[in-house]
Amino acid sequence: MSYPYVLLSAAVSLDGYLDDTGPDRLLLSSPADFDRVDAVRASVDAILVGAGTIRADNPRLLVNSAERRAARVRAGRPEYPLKVTVTAGGDLDPGAAFWHTGGEKLVYTTDEGAERAAGRVGGTAGIVPLGPELDWRALLTHLHDVRGVERLMVEGGGTVHTQLLRLGLADELQLVLAPLFVGDPAAPRLFGPGGYQAGRLRLTETRRIEDVVLMRYEPTAPGTGPLPAAADRHWLRTACELAALCPPSRTAFSVGAVVVAEDGTELARGHSREGEDPVVHAEEAALAKLDPADPRLAGATVYSSLEPCARRASRPAPCAELILRAGVRRVVTAWQEPDTFVAGADGTGVLVKGGAEVVVLPELAELAKAPNRHLLG
Repeated sequence: MSYPYVLLSAAVSLDGYLDDTGPDRLLLSSPADFDRVDAVRASVDAILVGAGTIRADNPRLLVNSAERRAARVRAGRPEYPLKVTVTAGGDLDPGAAFWHTGGEKLVYTTDEGAERAAGRVGGTAGIVPLGPELDWRALLTHLHDVRGVERLMVEGGGTVHTQLLRLGLADELQLVLAPLFVGDPAAPRLFGPGGYQAGRLRLTETRRIEDVVLMRYEPTAPGTGPLPAAADRHWLRTACELAALCPPSRTAFSVGAVVVAEDGTELARGHSREGEDPVVHAEEAALAKLDPADPRLAGATVYSSLEPCARRASRPAPCAELILRAGVRRVVTAWQEPDTFVAGADGTGVLVKGGAEVVVLPELAELAKAPNRHLLG
Protein backbone atom coordinates (compact mmCIF):
# COMPACT_ATOMS: atom_id res chain seq x y z
CA MET A 1 0.00 0.00 0.00
CA SER A 2 1.27 3.45 -0.91
CA TYR A 3 -0.38 6.51 0.59
CA PRO A 4 -0.07 10.23 -0.02
CA TYR A 5 1.52 12.47 2.59
CA VAL A 6 -1.42 13.34 4.85
CA LEU A 7 -1.43 16.81 6.42
CA LEU A 8 -4.14 17.66 8.98
CA SER A 9 -4.94 21.38 9.27
CA ALA A 10 -7.05 22.97 11.99
CA ALA A 11 -7.44 25.98 14.26
CA VAL A 12 -8.52 25.78 17.89
CA SER A 13 -9.37 28.18 20.69
CA LEU A 14 -7.49 28.26 23.97
CA ASP A 15 -10.15 26.01 25.49
CA GLY A 16 -9.79 23.47 22.68
CA TYR A 17 -12.71 24.16 20.38
CA LEU A 18 -12.45 23.68 16.64
CA ASP A 19 -12.59 26.51 14.13
CA ASP A 20 -16.04 26.81 12.54
CA THR A 21 -15.90 28.49 9.15
CA GLY A 22 -19.63 28.61 8.42
CA PRO A 23 -21.43 31.88 7.70
CA ASP A 24 -21.89 34.21 10.67
CA ARG A 25 -19.85 31.89 12.88
CA LEU A 26 -16.78 32.51 14.99
CA LEU A 27 -13.52 32.52 13.03
CA LEU A 28 -10.44 31.63 15.01
CA SER A 29 -7.71 32.28 12.43
CA SER A 30 -6.31 35.67 11.51
CA PRO A 31 -6.18 37.17 7.98
CA ALA A 32 -2.47 36.38 7.73
CA ASP A 33 -3.12 32.78 8.73
CA PHE A 34 -5.89 32.46 6.14
CA ASP A 35 -3.28 33.48 3.58
CA ARG A 36 -0.92 30.79 4.95
CA VAL A 37 -3.69 28.21 4.57
CA ASP A 38 -4.21 29.41 1.00
CA ALA A 39 -0.50 28.81 0.31
CA VAL A 40 -0.71 25.30 1.78
CA ARG A 41 -3.76 24.56 -0.38
CA ALA A 42 -1.86 25.72 -3.44
CA SER A 43 0.99 23.33 -2.59
CA VAL A 44 -1.05 20.12 -2.33
CA ASP A 45 -2.62 17.79 -4.86
CA ALA A 46 -5.94 17.33 -3.05
CA ILE A 47 -7.98 18.76 -0.17
CA LEU A 48 -10.33 16.58 1.87
CA VAL A 49 -13.21 17.37 4.23
CA GLY A 50 -15.92 15.18 5.69
CA ALA A 51 -19.49 15.41 4.41
CA GLY A 52 -20.56 16.74 7.82
CA THR A 53 -18.27 19.73 7.38
CA ILE A 54 -19.81 20.44 3.97
CA ARG A 55 -23.31 20.35 5.50
CA ALA A 56 -22.40 22.46 8.53
CA ASP A 57 -19.98 25.01 7.10
CA ASN A 58 -20.57 25.06 3.32
CA PRO A 59 -16.84 25.57 2.54
CA ARG A 60 -15.57 26.34 -0.96
CA LEU A 61 -12.01 25.09 -0.35
CA LEU A 62 -10.46 27.25 -3.05
CA VAL A 63 -7.00 28.59 -3.73
CA ASN A 64 -7.94 32.25 -3.54
CA SER A 65 -4.69 33.76 -4.81
CA ALA A 66 -4.66 34.21 -8.58
CA GLU A 67 -0.86 34.23 -8.49
CA ARG A 68 -0.74 30.86 -6.75
CA ARG A 69 -3.27 29.38 -9.15
CA ALA A 70 -1.22 30.66 -12.09
CA ALA A 71 1.94 29.12 -10.59
CA ARG A 72 0.17 25.75 -10.40
CA VAL A 73 -0.79 25.97 -14.05
CA ARG A 74 2.74 26.94 -15.08
CA ALA A 75 3.99 23.86 -13.23
CA GLY A 76 1.64 21.66 -15.28
CA ARG A 77 -0.84 21.14 -12.45
CA PRO A 78 -4.60 21.85 -12.38
CA GLU A 79 -5.55 25.37 -11.36
CA TYR A 80 -7.20 24.01 -8.22
CA PRO A 81 -6.38 20.91 -6.16
CA LEU A 82 -8.75 17.96 -6.38
CA LYS A 83 -11.55 18.39 -3.80
CA VAL A 84 -12.46 15.22 -1.90
CA THR A 85 -15.17 14.33 0.58
CA VAL A 86 -16.10 11.20 2.50
CA THR A 87 -19.61 10.00 3.33
CA ALA A 88 -20.89 6.65 4.57
CA GLY A 89 -24.51 7.13 3.54
CA GLY A 90 -24.23 9.43 0.54
CA ASP A 91 -26.16 12.21 2.30
CA LEU A 92 -24.81 15.16 0.30
CA ASP A 93 -26.30 18.59 -0.38
CA PRO A 94 -26.18 19.17 -4.16
CA GLY A 95 -26.51 22.92 -3.61
CA ALA A 96 -23.38 23.25 -1.45
CA ALA A 97 -20.64 25.56 -2.70
CA PHE A 98 -18.19 22.65 -2.57
CA TRP A 99 -19.66 21.21 -5.81
CA HIS A 100 -19.93 24.45 -7.77
CA THR A 101 -16.57 26.13 -7.21
CA GLY A 102 -12.98 25.19 -7.96
CA GLY A 103 -11.84 22.19 -9.94
CA GLU A 104 -12.53 18.46 -9.96
CA LYS A 105 -14.46 16.80 -7.11
CA LEU A 106 -14.43 13.23 -5.80
CA VAL A 107 -16.67 11.42 -3.33
CA TYR A 108 -15.56 8.32 -1.41
CA THR A 109 -18.41 6.34 0.04
CA THR A 110 -19.67 2.85 0.82
CA ASP A 111 -21.33 0.51 -1.66
CA GLU A 112 -24.66 1.38 -0.08
CA GLY A 113 -24.01 5.13 -0.17
CA ALA A 114 -22.75 5.19 -3.77
CA GLU A 115 -26.19 5.12 -5.43
CA ARG A 116 -27.53 7.89 -3.21
CA ALA A 117 -24.41 10.02 -3.70
CA ALA A 118 -24.56 9.56 -7.47
CA GLY A 119 -28.19 10.65 -7.50
CA ARG A 120 -27.36 13.82 -5.62
CA VAL A 121 -24.00 14.97 -6.99
CA GLY A 122 -23.12 12.48 -9.73
CA GLY A 123 -23.26 15.20 -12.35
CA THR A 124 -20.59 17.28 -10.61
CA ALA A 125 -18.35 14.71 -8.89
CA GLY A 126 -16.83 11.29 -9.36
CA ILE A 127 -18.17 8.60 -7.02
CA VAL A 128 -15.83 5.91 -5.64
CA PRO A 129 -17.40 3.10 -3.55
CA LEU A 130 -14.96 1.54 -1.08
CA GLY A 131 -16.96 -1.52 -0.06
CA PRO A 132 -19.47 -2.24 2.72
CA GLU A 133 -17.68 0.21 5.06
CA LEU A 134 -15.49 3.27 4.73
CA ASP A 135 -11.88 2.11 4.57
CA TRP A 136 -9.36 4.90 5.03
CA ARG A 137 -6.43 2.79 3.84
CA ALA A 138 -8.29 1.87 0.64
CA LEU A 139 -9.20 5.54 0.17
CA LEU A 140 -5.63 6.75 0.55
CA THR A 141 -4.30 3.98 -1.70
CA HIS A 142 -6.81 4.92 -4.42
CA LEU A 143 -5.91 8.60 -4.13
CA HIS A 144 -2.21 7.81 -4.48
CA ASP A 145 -2.17 4.97 -7.00
CA VAL A 146 -5.15 5.90 -9.20
CA ARG A 147 -5.41 9.70 -8.87
CA GLY A 148 -1.69 10.43 -8.46
CA VAL A 149 -2.11 12.39 -5.21
CA GLU A 150 1.22 12.78 -3.43
CA ARG A 151 0.17 15.39 -0.83
CA LEU A 152 -3.28 15.49 0.77
CA MET A 153 -4.49 18.34 2.98
CA VAL A 154 -7.29 17.39 5.38
CA GLU A 155 -9.28 20.36 6.69
CA GLY A 156 -11.82 18.55 8.85
CA GLY A 157 -13.99 17.99 10.53
CA GLY A 158 -13.15 16.64 13.93
CA THR A 159 -14.42 13.14 13.16
CA VAL A 160 -12.16 12.83 10.12
CA HIS A 161 -9.16 14.18 12.02
CA THR A 162 -9.84 11.77 14.86
CA GLN A 163 -10.11 8.73 12.60
CA LEU A 164 -6.91 9.49 10.69
CA LEU A 165 -4.90 10.10 13.86
CA ARG A 166 -6.25 7.02 15.61
CA LEU A 167 -5.33 4.89 12.60
CA GLY A 168 -1.82 6.37 12.50
CA LEU A 169 -2.33 7.70 8.97
CA ALA A 170 -1.58 11.40 9.55
CA ASP A 171 1.96 12.44 8.62
CA GLU A 172 1.66 15.95 9.99
CA LEU A 173 -0.63 18.09 12.13
CA GLN A 174 -0.67 21.85 11.50
CA LEU A 175 -2.45 23.38 14.47
CA VAL A 176 -3.20 27.08 14.89
CA LEU A 177 -3.93 28.28 18.44
CA ALA A 178 -6.12 31.39 18.65
CA PRO A 179 -6.17 33.72 21.70
CA LEU A 180 -9.88 33.20 22.33
CA PHE A 181 -12.12 31.30 24.71
CA VAL A 182 -15.28 29.84 23.19
CA GLY A 183 -16.90 28.45 26.31
CA ASP A 184 -19.80 26.84 24.46
CA PRO A 185 -20.16 23.18 25.52
CA ALA A 186 -21.97 22.44 22.24
CA ALA A 187 -19.14 23.76 20.07
CA PRO A 188 -17.19 21.10 18.14
CA ARG A 189 -13.88 19.89 19.50
CA LEU A 190 -10.90 19.09 17.32
CA PHE A 191 -10.51 15.46 18.36
CA GLY A 192 -12.93 12.93 19.76
CA PRO A 193 -12.43 10.22 22.37
CA GLY A 194 -10.78 6.91 21.54
CA GLY A 195 -7.51 5.05 21.49
CA TYR A 196 -4.70 7.04 19.90
CA GLN A 197 -1.17 5.92 19.21
CA ALA A 198 1.24 5.92 22.11
CA GLY A 199 3.92 8.51 22.64
CA ARG A 200 4.38 12.22 22.22
CA LEU A 201 4.23 13.97 18.87
CA ARG A 202 7.39 15.69 17.64
CA LEU A 203 7.18 19.49 17.44
CA THR A 204 8.84 20.53 14.18
CA GLU A 205 7.95 24.24 14.01
CA THR A 206 6.35 27.09 15.94
CA ARG A 207 5.56 30.37 14.24
CA ARG A 208 3.78 33.55 15.34
CA ILE A 209 1.31 34.78 12.72
CA GLU A 210 -0.22 38.06 13.90
CA ASP A 211 -2.02 37.07 17.12
CA VAL A 212 -2.17 33.31 16.51
CA VAL A 213 0.53 30.65 16.82
CA LEU A 214 1.14 27.91 14.26
CA MET A 215 2.47 24.62 15.64
CA ARG A 216 3.50 21.76 13.38
CA TYR A 217 3.73 18.23 14.76
CA GLU A 218 4.73 14.82 13.43
CA PRO A 219 3.75 11.48 14.99
CA THR A 220 6.61 9.35 16.31
CA ALA A 221 5.09 6.06 17.51
CA PRO A 222 5.67 3.08 15.20
CA GLY A 223 2.76 1.15 13.81
CA THR A 224 1.72 -2.22 15.17
CA GLY A 225 1.58 -5.47 13.27
CA PRO A 226 1.61 -5.61 9.47
CA LEU A 227 -0.13 -2.30 8.78
CA PRO A 228 2.19 0.68 8.30
CA ALA A 229 1.65 3.95 10.13
CA ALA A 230 2.74 7.41 9.03
CA ALA A 231 5.55 7.35 11.62
CA ASP A 232 6.89 4.18 9.99
CA ARG A 233 7.55 6.17 6.82
CA HIS A 234 9.31 8.90 8.78
CA TRP A 235 11.63 6.49 10.60
CA LEU A 236 12.38 4.41 7.51
CA ARG A 237 13.19 7.58 5.60
CA THR A 238 15.61 8.45 8.40
CA ALA A 239 17.25 5.02 8.01
CA CYS A 240 17.59 5.59 4.27
CA GLU A 241 19.23 8.95 4.90
CA LEU A 242 21.69 7.30 7.29
CA ALA A 243 22.68 4.92 4.50
CA ALA A 244 24.05 7.90 2.60
CA LEU A 245 26.60 8.42 5.42
CA CYS A 246 28.27 5.05 4.79
CA PRO A 247 31.83 5.10 3.43
CA PRO A 248 31.55 3.91 -0.20
CA SER A 249 32.32 0.26 -0.86
CA ARG A 250 32.56 -2.03 -3.87
CA THR A 251 32.04 -5.14 -1.77
CA ALA A 252 29.16 -4.26 0.56
CA PHE A 253 25.88 -2.35 0.59
CA SER A 254 25.37 1.00 2.26
CA VAL A 255 22.60 0.59 4.82
CA GLY A 256 21.12 2.71 7.62
CA ALA A 257 19.13 1.52 10.64
CA VAL A 258 17.15 3.05 13.50
CA VAL A 259 15.74 1.33 16.59
CA VAL A 260 12.57 3.00 17.90
CA ALA A 261 10.64 2.19 21.08
CA GLU A 262 6.90 1.58 21.14
CA ASP A 263 6.24 5.14 22.37
CA GLY A 264 8.25 6.71 19.53
CA THR A 265 11.49 7.26 21.46
CA GLU A 266 14.56 6.76 19.29
CA LEU A 267 16.76 4.23 21.08
CA ALA A 268 19.73 4.00 18.71
CA ARG A 269 20.83 4.43 15.12
CA GLY A 270 23.69 3.14 13.00
CA HIS A 271 24.99 2.69 9.50
CA SER A 272 27.24 0.27 7.63
CA ARG A 273 31.00 0.64 8.17
CA GLU A 274 30.37 3.06 11.01
CA GLY A 275 33.34 4.29 13.03
CA GLU A 276 36.52 2.24 12.77
CA ASP A 277 34.85 -1.06 11.85
CA PRO A 278 35.00 -1.65 8.08
CA VAL A 279 32.62 -4.63 8.16
CA VAL A 280 29.98 -3.63 10.72
CA HIS A 281 26.38 -3.68 9.45
CA ALA A 282 23.83 -0.98 10.19
CA GLU A 283 21.49 -3.03 12.41
CA GLU A 284 24.50 -4.49 14.24
CA ALA A 285 25.93 -1.01 14.87
CA ALA A 286 22.62 0.31 16.21
CA LEU A 287 21.88 -2.65 18.48
CA ALA A 288 25.42 -2.60 19.90
CA LYS A 289 24.69 0.81 21.41
CA LEU A 290 21.88 -0.62 23.57
CA ASP A 291 21.85 -2.64 26.76
CA PRO A 292 20.62 -6.10 25.72
CA ALA A 293 18.47 -6.11 28.88
CA ASP A 294 16.65 -2.88 27.93
CA PRO A 295 12.96 -3.79 28.39
CA ARG A 296 11.95 -1.40 25.61
CA LEU A 297 13.45 -3.68 22.98
CA ALA A 298 10.54 -6.13 23.26
CA GLY A 299 8.13 -3.53 21.91
CA ALA A 300 10.57 -1.78 19.61
CA THR A 301 10.71 -1.60 15.82
CA VAL A 302 13.93 -1.81 13.80
CA TYR A 303 13.95 0.29 10.65
CA SER A 304 16.51 -0.81 8.07
CA SER A 305 16.91 0.65 4.61
CA LEU A 306 17.79 -2.84 3.31
CA GLU A 307 16.36 -6.18 4.38
CA PRO A 308 18.48 -7.45 7.33
CA CYS A 309 21.03 -10.03 6.22
CA ALA A 310 20.43 -13.74 6.68
CA ARG A 311 24.05 -14.87 6.11
CA ARG A 312 27.43 -13.18 6.37
CA ALA A 313 31.08 -14.18 6.37
CA SER A 314 32.53 -11.37 8.49
CA ARG A 315 30.61 -12.05 11.74
CA PRO A 316 29.28 -15.14 13.57
CA ALA A 317 25.66 -13.96 13.48
CA PRO A 318 23.74 -12.21 10.68
CA CYS A 319 21.65 -9.13 11.43
CA ALA A 320 18.33 -10.95 11.24
CA GLU A 321 19.54 -13.21 14.05
CA LEU A 322 20.87 -10.26 16.07
CA ILE A 323 17.46 -8.59 15.87
CA LEU A 324 15.70 -11.71 17.12
CA ARG A 325 18.23 -12.17 19.94
CA ALA A 326 17.57 -8.58 21.03
CA GLY A 327 13.89 -9.44 21.46
CA VAL A 328 12.66 -7.13 18.70
CA ARG A 329 9.64 -8.52 16.92
CA ARG A 330 8.86 -5.87 14.29
CA VAL A 331 11.07 -4.78 11.38
CA VAL A 332 10.31 -2.21 8.68
CA THR A 333 12.41 -2.14 5.52
CA ALA A 334 12.30 -0.63 2.04
CA TRP A 335 14.19 -3.04 -0.15
CA GLN A 336 14.75 -6.79 -0.36
CA GLU A 337 18.42 -7.79 -0.52
CA PRO A 338 19.42 -8.62 -4.11
CA ASP A 339 21.74 -11.50 -5.06
CA THR A 340 24.71 -9.16 -5.58
CA PHE A 341 26.81 -10.64 -2.76
CA VAL A 342 24.68 -13.45 -1.29
CA ALA A 343 22.55 -15.63 -3.56
CA GLY A 344 19.05 -16.30 -2.28
CA ALA A 345 19.36 -14.01 0.71
CA ASP A 346 16.18 -14.18 2.79
CA GLY A 347 16.51 -12.15 5.96
CA THR A 348 12.73 -11.71 5.95
CA GLY A 349 12.27 -15.46 6.08
CA VAL A 350 14.61 -15.76 9.07
CA LEU A 351 12.79 -12.98 10.90
CA VAL A 352 9.32 -14.34 10.21
CA LYS A 353 10.37 -17.85 11.25
CA GLY A 354 11.64 -16.33 14.50
CA GLY A 355 8.27 -14.71 15.21
CA ALA A 356 8.92 -11.19 13.92
CA GLU A 357 6.59 -9.09 11.80
CA VAL A 358 8.24 -7.67 8.66
CA VAL A 359 6.71 -4.65 6.93
CA VAL A 360 7.99 -3.51 3.53
CA LEU A 361 7.46 0.06 2.29
CA PRO A 362 8.40 -0.16 -1.41
CA GLU A 363 7.69 3.54 -1.97
CA LEU A 364 11.02 4.23 -0.22
CA ALA A 365 13.01 1.64 -2.18
CA GLU A 366 14.53 4.18 -4.56
CA LEU A 367 15.78 6.28 -1.65
CA ALA A 368 17.32 3.16 -0.10
CA LYS A 369 18.99 2.20 -3.35
CA ALA A 370 20.41 5.66 -4.08
CA PRO A 371 23.76 5.20 -2.22
CA ASN A 372 24.13 1.74 -3.79
CA ARG A 373 23.69 2.61 -7.46
CA HIS A 374 27.31 1.74 -8.24
CA LEU A 375 26.59 -1.85 -7.13
CA LEU A 376 23.34 -2.33 -9.00
CA GLY A 377 24.51 -1.83 -12.58
